[in-house]
Amino acid sequence: MRQAALVTGSSRGIGLAAAEALAREGFAIAVNGPFDDEELHAAVARIAALGVPVCAAPFDVTDIAGHDAALARIEDQIGPLTTLVNNAGVGVLQRGDLLDVSEASWDRCLTVNTKAMFFLSQAFSRRLLTRERPADLFHSIVNVTSSNAVAVAVQRAEYCASKAAAAMVSKTLAVRLGPENIAVYDVQPGLIATEMTAPVIDSYRKRAEEGLTLFPRVGQPADMGGIIASLASGRLPYTTGQAISADAGLLVPRF
Repeated sequence: MRQAALVTGSSRGIGLAAAEALAREGFAIAVNGPFDDEELHAAVARIAALGVPVCAAPFDVTDIAGHDAALARIEDQIGPLTTLVNNAGVGVLQRGDLLDVSEASWDRCLTVNTKAMFFLSQAFSRRLLTRERPADLFHSIVNVTSSNAVAVAVQRAEYCASKAAAAMVSKTLAVRLGPENIAVYDVQPGLIATEMTAPVIDSYRKRAEEGLTLFPRVGQPADMGGIIASLASGRLPYTTGQAISADAGLLVPRF
């Protein structure tokens, strides 16, 4: 048996980088996107080129009732899952004054970034607990939240709230699953150059170079992929429940 991972939102960005990094570790990979489209199949082809079992897993993470069926389809194709990377996420519908935040934007952030992650983790965990798991295979959930789980971005209040809630979900999962030898981690990216951040990343790049981050650069998806793969491979033994500030020191208190 080999380790096998479902990475949500993995047709591009941090999710794709995580899927590639895990594939290089020998994981079988389920590549997820909301649509069965060219982008998803291009990502599958990139993973297949790394020589590991891979499947396309087009499903909407917000379809809570469909989680069990989606996991079953994946396991039919690549074998029993050992790893769930909850990476799928959305930003706000419009940046601006929190006094103008719409109910639609609030619901969208909380539904995708928090509720879907919680219930997919629940469905995944139930599957693990109903079967024997080889002791030599590391089992884990890695949640990708944000530095905004801790730090306020006042123009994205609903996003911050959703990521803070997701960070607490990670802790509660760690407490519940620790006795079952399933590790849970919370990766909190800082300033990362992705499609989601493209409209504002240049301004953040300048601020990073001026000292906003301790390493004077913005991060790349591959940086996050390496962190996620290290966690999911069990290279931080005897750890669970940690929040990993993957932010180049952005949140280090300074005078």
